[in-house]
Amino acid sequence: MTISTTAQAVRGGLLTAVLLLAGTAPAQAAPAPAQPLSGDYLYLTVTKGDARSSDTRGTLLMCDPPQGHALAAEACAELAAADGDIAALPPKDVFCPMVYAPVSVHARGMWGGREVEYAQTFPNGCAMSARTGSVFAFDS
Repeated sequence: MTISTTAQAVRGGLLTAVLLLAGTAPAQAAPAPAQPLSGDYLYLTVTKGDARSSDTRGTLLMCDPPQGHALAAEACAELAAADGDIAALPPKDVFCPMVYAPVSVHARGMWGGREVEYAQTFPNGCAMSARTGSVFAFDS
């Protein structure tokens, strides 16, 4: 093998390694907006799985007018009824399977002129939906 053939093989191997690593990197949530927002809004993320193999999705829920995900109007109405307090949302009366598939949620933003921060890990998506309603249902 000549030096140029060896160099080509090394470059090819490095390129393959980079492409493999790029393809296995976990999905990242979109960054929070840099510009200041007004009105009631929450930056929401949902992470499925554990920290090692997580799948994170994120969106900005704005409520004047409702926009940001598929159920924005419902989420804004639920939040308005709870004065922006996600922990105060009434739980739905549903039966969820006892399957452990952890889902972590995080919300950060402004509601009624005050800062809002909420973080919780649920045993599965059903338990998350039962407890948080439409707020984190932006993948629907």
